[in-house]
Amino acid sequence: MSTEEIRAIELLGRVSYGRVATSMRAMPFVAPARHIVTDGRVLLRMHRGLGYHRACNGSVVAYGADNFNSGARKIWSVQFTGTAEIVEPTEEELAAFGPEPRAVDDEPFEPVYMRIEPQFVTVHELDYSAGRPVEPHASEHSAEHPLDHPLDHPLDHPLDHSLDHSLERHLHHVA
Repeated sequence: MSTEEIRAIELLGRVSYGRVATSMRAMPFVAPARHIVTDGRVLLRMHRGLGYHRACNGSVVAYGADNFNSGARKIWSVQFTGTAEIVEPTEEELAAFGPEPRAVDDEPFEPVYMRIEPQFVTVHELDYSAGRPVEPHASEHSAEHPLDHPLDHPLDHPLDHSLDHSLERHLHHVA
């Protein structure tokens, strides 16, 4: 295993969720998934009811995870690209995943597991330890949309409760 692969696995172990990307009927899609790393490969848990596993099984996929929303001064992103296949996890792997969600989009959660055999791994790191990330200049923001104000966080804006609900609904896809 290369130094970059070892680093990527170590970083991936710091978070529980990421996104798997492939194509379905020639259209690209990205779906959230729960992951663990075992034997140098990524094992994903997804909700069978969404059908994303069918597009991934036997296909080349990219699985990425990051700490973008952690508030850390050192931001990282990892990506594992390789072939995915549906597998039955061992008892130890099931235990490593932890508890399953009760439901996904108001349907009972039914897990499906996929293993990614990585063909290549990438790690990207942004180091903001010398200071704060540079905020966009106020003149770069349009006053036409209420979310474009540089001091507002999108989920804190009083006019954007629909975004909260939409985000909440999409997060239900996470297994």
